[in-house]
Amino acid sequence: MRRTAENKLRVVAVRIDPVIEQRLRVLAEATGRKQSFFLQQMIEGGIDAIEETWLSSDTLAKVRSGALPDLLDEHRTTSDLFDHGASDPAP
Repeated sequence: MRRTAENKLRVVAVRIDPVIEQRLRVLAEATGRKQSFFLQQMIEGGIDAIEETWLSSDTLAKVRSGALPDLLDEHRTTSDLFDHGASDPAP
């Protein structure tokens, strides 16, 4: 698929445990693929289960019906990806 402005991949920064980063690096080096490839695979393979655990049934239904942009606008408080003041929500 050719990338356009609408379907361009986004960059997301995350902090991970050094042991996990080392495992990811070994996996990438051993296979000749990039770490980002494996991260993308993990995210795509696990997001459904995470959504089912963390989202209410109403929110999950909206997300899966394509209403995701509206939900993002409702919940956006900052564009700072490195907001140190926010804590992880409880399930």
